[in-house]
Amino acid sequence: MPWKYIVPGILVLVLIWLFSGYNGLVSQRETVDNKWNQVETQYQRRFDLVPNLVSTVKGAANFEQSTFTAIAEARSQWQGAAGNRTAQVGAAQSLDSALSRLILTVEAYPQLQATQAFRDLMTQLEGTENRIAVARKDYNDAVRDYNVRVKSFPTNVLAGMFGFTAEKGFEASQAASSAPSVNFQQ
Repeated sequence: MPWKYIVPGILVLVLIWLFSGYNGLVSQRETVDNKWNQVETQYQRRFDLVPNLVSTVKGAANFEQSTFTAIAEARSQWQGAAGNRTAQVGAAQSLDSALSRLILTVEAYPQLQATQAFRDLMTQLEGTENRIAVARKDYNDAVRDYNVRVKSFPTNVLAGMFGFTAEKGFEASQAASSAPSVNFQQ
């Protein structure tokens, strides 16, 4: 007599576990996607702002064309990589490198630093970089939480059954391990 209640009870518990586990994975994956969208938004803000900064610098200083070319190429890579997180991360890192060169070169031009337009753009760029850092951190936190769930037993069984795979977070680029050199010699 008790078996006729135990077996359905176990089935109900298994179904509850399946539904809640699956819905939890979906919720966390959506959180990861949302956080990635925030990263993209901040990068788009940066990519929209940088041409204004470059134009201001270009108008007030005469320096290497390769920096402008690198910035334009990184912007094109970003726009061409829509929907591909790996390619977007690569484009963002290319722009990081080009911006570092731009800022180091600008430091050699005190008259440029004194212009209000340049200071305003640098303030905007600094704010954007801070927003990007926060968005990256939030994304990495969401990826960590999601990956823990995807890899933990028994949810990993559900994740495997329904195609949930671990996500990759932002990592520092190789260039970030060494400080940029500042050289005021022309």
